[in-house]
Amino acid sequence: MTITLRDLRDSEPDQLFEWERHPAAVEMAAFTRADPSDRVAFDTHYERVRNDPSVILRAIDDGDGLVGTIASFTMDGDREVSYWIDPARWGEGLASAALGAFLSVETTRPLFARVAEHNPGSARVLARAGFAEIGTETSFADGLGRDVVEHTYRLAP
Repeated sequence: MTITLRDLRDSEPDQLFEWERHPAAVEMAAFTRADPSDRVAFDTHYERVRNDPSVILRAIDDGDGLVGTIASFTMDGDREVSYWIDPARWGEGLASAALGAFLSVETTRPLFARVAEHNPGSARVLARAGFAEIGTETSFADGLGRDVVEHTYRLAP
Protein backbone atom coordinates (compact mmCIF):
# COMPACT_ATOMS: atom_id res chain seq x y z
CA MET A 1 0.00 0.00 0.00
CA THR A 2 1.29 3.42 -0.95
CA ILE A 3 0.18 6.44 0.99
CA THR A 4 1.40 10.01 0.93
CA LEU A 5 1.39 12.46 3.80
CA ARG A 6 0.68 15.98 2.61
CA ASP A 7 -0.79 19.27 3.76
CA LEU A 8 -4.52 19.36 4.28
CA ARG A 9 -6.23 21.26 1.47
CA ASP A 10 -8.71 24.03 2.21
CA SER A 11 -11.42 22.04 0.41
CA GLU A 12 -11.04 18.94 2.62
CA PRO A 13 -12.44 19.85 6.05
CA ASP A 14 -15.99 19.15 4.84
CA GLN A 15 -15.02 15.49 4.37
CA LEU A 16 -13.29 15.39 7.76
CA PHE A 17 -16.39 16.79 9.41
CA GLU A 18 -18.48 13.95 7.97
CA TRP A 19 -16.00 11.33 9.17
CA GLU A 20 -15.66 12.89 12.62
CA ARG A 21 -19.41 12.81 13.20
CA HIS A 22 -19.91 9.26 11.91
CA PRO A 23 -21.45 7.35 14.88
CA ALA A 24 -19.10 4.35 14.67
CA ALA A 25 -16.07 6.63 14.42
CA VAL A 26 -17.19 8.69 17.42
CA GLU A 27 -17.65 5.45 19.37
CA MET A 28 -14.14 4.26 18.52
CA ALA A 29 -12.43 7.61 19.14
CA ALA A 30 -14.57 8.36 22.23
CA PHE A 31 -12.63 11.48 23.22
CA THR A 32 -14.16 13.85 20.68
CA ARG A 33 -16.21 17.01 20.90
CA ALA A 34 -19.32 16.72 23.09
CA ASP A 35 -21.49 17.26 20.01
CA PRO A 36 -19.73 15.78 16.96
CA SER A 37 -22.38 17.38 14.71
CA ASP A 38 -21.52 20.90 15.88
CA ARG A 39 -19.95 22.40 12.75
CA VAL A 40 -18.96 25.63 14.50
CA ALA A 41 -16.99 23.69 17.13
CA PHE A 42 -15.37 21.59 14.38
CA ASP A 43 -14.36 24.66 12.36
CA THR A 44 -13.02 26.41 15.46
CA HIS A 45 -10.97 23.35 16.37
CA TYR A 46 -9.44 22.93 12.91
CA GLU A 47 -8.72 26.64 12.57
CA ARG A 48 -6.81 26.50 15.86
CA VAL A 49 -4.97 23.30 14.87
CA ARG A 50 -4.04 24.52 11.39
CA ASN A 51 -2.72 27.82 12.76
CA ASP A 52 -0.70 26.36 15.64
CA PRO A 53 2.95 26.09 14.53
CA SER A 54 3.61 23.43 17.18
CA VAL A 55 1.07 21.06 15.60
CA ILE A 56 2.07 18.82 12.74
CA LEU A 57 -1.07 17.96 10.76
CA ARG A 58 -0.94 15.88 7.61
CA ALA A 59 -3.57 14.55 5.25
CA ILE A 60 -3.28 10.85 4.42
CA ASP A 61 -3.69 10.34 0.68
CA ASP A 62 -3.84 6.92 -0.98
CA GLY A 63 -3.29 8.23 -4.51
CA ASP A 64 -7.00 8.56 -5.13
CA GLY A 65 -7.52 11.28 -2.53
CA LEU A 66 -7.97 11.95 1.15
CA VAL A 67 -8.43 8.88 3.36
CA GLY A 68 -7.58 10.34 6.76
CA THR A 69 -5.47 12.65 8.85
CA ILE A 70 -2.59 12.22 11.25
CA ALA A 71 -1.24 14.80 13.65
CA SER A 72 1.07 15.39 16.57
CA PHE A 73 0.63 17.99 19.27
CA THR A 74 1.71 18.73 22.82
CA MET A 75 -0.69 17.98 25.66
CA ASP A 76 0.24 18.38 29.31
CA GLY A 77 3.92 18.61 28.32
CA ASP A 78 3.95 15.35 26.33
CA ARG A 79 4.09 15.03 22.56
CA GLU A 80 1.17 12.92 21.31
CA VAL A 81 0.09 11.45 18.00
CA SER A 82 -3.46 11.00 16.78
CA TYR A 83 -4.98 9.77 13.54
CA TRP A 84 -8.41 9.57 11.95
CA ILE A 85 -9.26 7.27 9.05
CA ASP A 86 -12.36 7.38 6.84
CA PRO A 87 -14.66 4.83 8.55
CA ALA A 88 -15.46 3.28 5.15
CA ARG A 89 -11.74 2.44 4.81
CA TRP A 90 -11.09 0.84 8.22
CA GLY A 91 -9.21 -2.44 8.15
CA GLU A 92 -7.18 -1.65 5.02
CA GLY A 93 -3.90 -0.87 6.81
CA LEU A 94 -4.11 2.87 6.17
CA ALA A 95 -3.52 3.86 9.80
CA SER A 96 -0.50 1.55 10.07
CA ALA A 97 1.00 2.86 6.83
CA ALA A 98 0.36 6.48 7.80
CA LEU A 99 1.78 6.10 11.29
CA GLY A 100 4.88 4.39 9.92
CA ALA A 101 5.45 7.28 7.52
CA PHE A 102 4.59 9.92 10.11
CA LEU A 103 7.20 8.66 12.57
CA SER A 104 9.91 9.98 10.24
CA VAL A 105 8.17 13.40 10.18
CA GLU A 106 7.53 13.60 13.93
CA THR A 107 10.88 12.71 15.46
CA THR A 108 10.16 13.72 19.06
CA ARG A 109 10.66 10.82 21.45
CA PRO A 110 9.17 9.76 23.63
CA LEU A 111 5.93 10.05 21.69
CA PHE A 112 2.61 9.15 23.28
CA ALA A 113 -0.82 8.02 22.08
CA ARG A 114 -4.11 7.27 23.78
CA VAL A 115 -6.70 4.67 22.81
CA ALA A 116 -10.14 3.86 24.19
CA GLU A 117 -10.18 0.32 25.53
CA HIS A 118 -12.96 -0.70 23.15
CA ASN A 119 -10.79 0.22 20.12
CA PRO A 120 -8.47 -2.78 19.73
CA GLY A 121 -7.74 -1.96 16.08
CA SER A 122 -6.04 1.29 17.01
CA ALA A 123 -4.15 -0.45 19.81
CA ARG A 124 -2.78 -2.94 17.25
CA VAL A 125 -1.69 -0.08 14.96
CA LEU A 126 0.32 1.43 17.81
CA ALA A 127 1.84 -1.90 18.88
CA ARG A 128 2.96 -2.65 15.30
CA ALA A 129 4.70 0.73 15.21
CA GLY A 130 6.64 -0.03 18.39
CA PHE A 131 4.49 1.75 20.97
CA ALA A 132 4.18 0.01 24.35
CA GLU A 133 1.24 0.35 26.70
CA ILE A 134 2.31 2.22 29.82
CA GLY A 135 -0.88 2.98 31.67
CA THR A 136 -4.64 2.88 31.96
CA GLU A 137 -7.11 5.35 33.39
CA THR A 138 -10.80 6.00 33.27
CA SER A 139 -11.81 9.41 31.93
CA PHE A 140 -15.00 11.09 30.87
CA ALA A 141 -15.37 10.86 27.08
CA ASP A 142 -17.26 13.93 25.89
CA GLY A 143 -18.15 12.35 22.55
CA LEU A 144 -19.86 9.43 24.28
CA GLY A 145 -21.13 11.21 27.38
CA ARG A 146 -19.77 8.53 29.72
CA ASP A 147 -16.61 7.28 31.41
CA VAL A 148 -14.31 5.24 29.19
CA VAL A 149 -11.19 3.24 29.99
CA GLU A 150 -8.29 4.76 28.09
CA HIS A 151 -4.89 3.15 27.51
CA THR A 152 -1.76 5.27 27.14
CA TYR A 153 1.03 4.13 24.82
CA ARG A 154 4.61 5.34 24.53
CA LEU A 155 7.18 5.13 21.77
CA ALA A 156 10.56 5.27 23.47
CA PRO A 157 13.65 7.02 22.10
